[in-house]
Amino acid sequence: MKPAAVEIDHLTVDRGAVRAVDDVTLALPAGRIVGLLGPSGSGKTTLMRAIVGVQRIASGDVRVLGRPAGAADVRRRVGYMTQAASVYRDLSARENLRFFARVSDAAPDRVDAVLETVDLAGHADRPVGALSGGQSTRVSLAAALIADPDVLVLDEPTVGLDPVLRRDLWAMFRRLADEAGKTLVVSSHVMDEAVHCDVLVLLREGRVLAFDEPAALVDRTGAADVERAFLALVDAERERSAA
Repeated sequence: MKPAAVEIDHLTVDRGAVRAVDDVTLALPAGRIVGLLGPSGSGKTTLMRAIVGVQRIASGDVRVLGRPAGAADVRRRVGYMTQAASVYRDLSARENLRFFARVSDAAPDRVDAVLETVDLAGHADRPVGALSGGQSTRVSLAAALIADPDVLVLDEPTVGLDPVLRRDLWAMFRRLADEAGKTLVVSSHVMDEAVHCDVLVLLREGRVLAFDEPAALVDRTGAADVERAFLALVDAERERSAA
């Protein structure tokens, strides 16, 4: 694997009385698409917030690009797209990006470049509230891209989108990794999206069930696909707990 862009060392996070992330240690490779897969409540969002540096942790350490997560000198190098829309619906896509460019001290010419990247140049001056769901998602992605970050953390970016839009977004993610050299950490609860990832982190109840390339994971479990591999790992864990 390539050198790590994100290093997580024995990370534990409690959300109230719930242990959301339980003693997780990972090294996520640079310039690759890393998929965080697991059912709702498995700890994906909490882990992503810890990588961005906005999550209070109980113990452990998270370093991004060699610096503590959330450190001032690394914030601009990390783009974060939350599940909920993180843009202003009464502003146009272009106005949103101009605002975020000023906030992040990005070059003004990044606005048009990013609009082209997310294929929104033709809708740039329409209010976000008048755009389709898929277009609104791309505005949020554009906001995460505006500072030209080295690491992109994308929380369920394809949820609720039709198959064509999901395909187009994953093609965009692949270009960002392969052509721009960016590290993408992408969460999903849809197991068939695993085929788009270079490396998978399978999560359940805050713990890592597996961390491997998709083909290696399928081979190791003898399953037909990643979803069945995940289920095989869950069953094996239950058997160990019952023994």
